Amino acid sequence: MAWFSLILAGLFETFAVTMIDKLSVARSWQTVFFIIIGLGGALGLLSFSLQTIPMGTGYAIWTGISVVGSSLIGMFLLGDSKSWKRLLFITIILSSAIGLKLIS
Repeated sequence: MAWFSLILAGLFETFAVTMIDKLSVARSWQTVFFIIIGLGGALGLLSFSLQTIPMGTGYAIWTGISVVGSSLIGMFLLGDSKSWKRLLFITIILSSAIGLKLIS
């Protein structure tokens, strides 16, 4: 259950970062509400998962999910660069997170 909540926390963080990008384009109270929900959910689920998972491993995987998710949303929905170098390093981050799970 802790690993599921950690993955979900990373997805909430990705959602919050996407909403922050949306807020920079057009300000609205709904977007601020979604940012608060995203960050609150991310931190709450991270806190729950760190009761079982070691802090270093949990935090690294949480931030890795957020980085990869935000980068992919940026590339496929917001027009960011899709260069092979960028994809290579995203793959390395994702592989590192999986490696941390396998040795924990």
